[in-house]
Amino acid sequence: MNIHVLSLFPEMFTGVFGSSILKKAQEKEAVGLSVTDFREYAANKHAQVDDYPYGGGAGMVLKPEPLFNAVEALSKDGKKPRVILMCPQGERFTQKKAEELAKEEDLLFLCGHYEGYDERIREHLVTDELSIGDFVLTGGELAAMTIIDSVVRLLPGVLGNDDSPILDSFSTGMLEHPHYTRPADFRGMKVPDVLLSGNHAKIEQWRMEQSLKRTFERRPDLLADIELSKEQKTYLEKLKNGKA
Repeated sequence: MNIHVLSLFPEMFTGVFGSSILKKAQEKEAVGLSVTDFREYAANKHAQVDDYPYGGGAGMVLKPEPLFNAVEALSKDGKKPRVILMCPQGERFTQKKAEELAKEEDLLFLCGHYEGYDERIREHLVTDELSIGDFVLTGGELAAMTIIDSVVRLLPGVLGNDDSPILDSFSTGMLEHPHYTRPADFRGMKVPDVLLSGNHAKIEQWRMEQSLKRTFERRPDLLADIELSKEQKTYLEKLKNGKA
């Protein structure tokens, strides 16, 4: 996969792209990450990328020319990448969306600033508008970093164990079960006996029940979109009746 970011502050990505999983993913050649200051594509001698809004109003608006020019220049062999606009008005980003984007070969993220974008950018340039939540950030950079991290970790070979992303919270539709490691007894706080039993069937049963319980207690809204097995439905009824 190739991921390119257009930002007025490319230096913000240096630490993130050069650390942890994103660094390892590049070393394994699972992904190529690059950032361009789209001010380089401004069509004026002052490299101006914003202007006053028509009709008046507060703030400045990003001009269409720099972003159109940048996307066209970065499109390889005339093939336009999937262009993602970071915007609080966009579709709420989810694990399901991350899994969808992880199947692409080329992604291009547009990170804006100021009051907003010229509407022609939305209508004629981008393929997706994404938001990481119902709040406003200074710019799109932090949101883009979040989404890129979420997508790259799903690529084959990036994580040490390819089962890890499959078992993550939200990948199954539910929150993940609790985890424990050594020591088995820490200051009197003990690991559940079932995890020490060596009985893999019972361990999987416990994990299923704990995942369902945690989802029921913390994010019951998620259960409306999940196709539960007969066993899960039975346990959910016990949770609802306070018998589990």
